[in-house]
Amino acid sequence: MASWGLKSCSEDESSSISRSSIQEARQSRLISRQHGVSKHSGDRFIPNRSAMDFDMAFYLLTQTRKEKEKAAALASHPGQTYGKLLAERLLPNRNRILAFQARPPASSSTAEETREISRSADRMLLIPEMADDYYLNVLDWGSRNILSIALGSTVHLWNGTDGSTWELMRAEDDLGAAASVSWAPDGRYLALGLNGSDVQLWDTDSQRLLRTLRGVHRSRVGSLSWSNHILTTGGKDGKVVNNDVRIRSHVVHSYRGHRGEVCGLRWSGSGRRLASGGDDNLVHIWDLRRASTATAPRTSQGPWIHRFDKHASAVKALAWCPFQSNLLASGGGGNDRCIKLWNTENGTCLDSVDTGSQVCSLLWSKKEKELLSSHGFGQNQLTLWKYPSFRKIIDLTGHSSRVLSTAVSPDGCTVASVSGDETLRFWNVFGSPETTKRSPPKPPPDLEPFSSFSRIR
Repeated sequence: MASWGLKSCSEDESSSISRSSIQEARQSRLISRQHGVSKHSGDRFIPNRSAMDFDMAFYLLTQTRKEKEKAAALASHPGQTYGKLLAERLLPNRNRILAFQARPPASSSTAEETREISRSADRMLLIPEMADDYYLNVLDWGSRNILSIALGSTVHLWNGTDGSTWELMRAEDDLGAAASVSWAPDGRYLALGLNGSDVQLWDTDSQRLLRTLRGVHRSRVGSLSWSNHILTTGGKDGKVVNNDVRIRSHVVHSYRGHRGEVCGLRWSGSGRRLASGGDDNLVHIWDLRRASTATAPRTSQGPWIHRFDKHASAVKALAWCPFQSNLLASGGGGNDRCIKLWNTENGTCLDSVDTGSQVCSLLWSKKEKELLSSHGFGQNQLTLWKYPSFRKIIDLTGHSSRVLSTAVSPDGCTVASVSGDETLRFWNVFGSPETTKRSPPKPPPDLEPFSSFSRIR
């Protein structure tokens, strides 16, 4: 029988060899466990998991094309030779020590982006005969982008679209100078409060006097505020009166609670509540629904909702918050120098900050949670505050006398300020306009427009 070089053996010999092999294998595994040595032998169809780096495998599988191109470029760079050799020695199962993945998304910082605010005025107009009187309200900016300003016995209008100006009226000597101006919501009709106690209503399109409200007050009318068709007037006699300009008997409500001149009036955005400030250092909150045609007694049981007596000087500056309907800001005069925030629902004072100088006016931003104040004496500056922290953002200086009144443009960006230094200045405080407003009507052609530095006479 042909032999193929294989050694034949008996059955007993075969069994003895098999038992010996099994015992040797068991002994080898026992020794390996004792010395912490594991002998790996994988199959060509079954991967050896213990030799795999799953983190690196996942990264290589999910690596984008751009990342691979970037990795190849880095590997071919001469400066990467040492790093590559080091990686091969220390981490033989990886191509490199660090895995440079895609650029992380830009972090969404919670810090507010700071916009640039110019410290100098964008434009200045000279306004001779400007009365340096803290108690007057001689500036207002209407919804049709026309600014009104009272200069002694005359009232002038300035068109914010083309920069033209014209004289609306000149008061007779017996009527006295204009002490306050206020635009109706439509931006066409303008109310004037005079030193002689009368109130006039003008149509600025036709430059015609529509009517005169007489007998409302006994002395000058230094504050005005509109709520739809209701014109509220505040006088030196301490009275606050609601006038319905649509009817003949215009006096519809009368409030009495101030013991001195009413120098500040502001209706809330809803038209339900009225804030009044006076020379008696008081702030009153009135509700239209609780108004009475009868004069209320001068007691704590008056028709007001709240009576704030925390100021130590006259309160002229009042401003309702546009984004929180029950929040009112008030500012005190030279002996007080404070801005206070009030919750008009429960009557509590939320905050108070000493500004260091007389507070003449207050304006809330229509875009940001910011409050602008104008001041007298000291630096005669405008100060922008962050709400609710009351952190000072910037001081705007340039006036050489106290800043008596301020008004904001219809787009909510530009602020106009008038001062006892006989200048009218325009400041870009609240950013740039987002939309283009409808252009207001141009003044009559026979009136001469003026440049950025002209006199209003």
